[in-house]
Amino acid sequence: MRVKEGNKEKDILEAAIKIFAKMGFHQAKISKIAETAGIATGSVYLYFKNKDAILLKIFEQLWQKIYLETESLAKRSDINAVEKFENLLDIIFDLFVQNPHLAVVISSEEHYLLRGKRSNFNEFYDKFLDIGEEIINEGIKNKLINPNLDIKIFRNFAFGGLRHLLHLWARNPNDYPLINMRQNVKFILKNGILVK
Repeated sequence: MRVKEGNKEKDILEAAIKIFAKMGFHQAKISKIAETAGIATGSVYLYFKNKDAILLKIFEQLWQKIYLETESLAKRSDINAVEKFENLLDIIFDLFVQNPHLAVVISSEEHYLLRGKRSNFNEFYDKFLDIGEEIINEGIKNKLINPNLDIKIFRNFAFGGLRHLLHLWARNPNDYPLINMRQNVKFILKNGILVK
């Protein structure tokens, strides 16, 4: 097979996202990832030790990207904490709208990596959640967010719920369109469920 010119590591990761989304991580084969990337199977092993290393790299890159964008967002002084929180949700939804295969992989395989407490994936994921807490604390301090909110519970509830919704969307996108999900998640997290 002719080796493809360009960034092979990036090609492998993009192919892996498609294959993991279609077949699931545990059923996917390195040979199928290589075929989709347009490279020889042996070439994959020049970049990654195994399939786990590929999955880990996908998650590391994703959460590092989300973390860096969220870090910049948290530093902005031209918007308030509620607007920052809305933008934080938009960062996540925009990534998945742009790459639905990635949303399927995240919703299907994140639990596998979270159980393993692996490498930089957890580092960036935890930093992202910490920034989310900082934004909520800023909102409480500025009297925009209810001070009775337990931030640790909210942190896990909000992002655990989002992960579950993405899982439902991945299984049946027609029942859970991302545009409706985005609007409803933002509404519920900002306004709650009670009529005011």
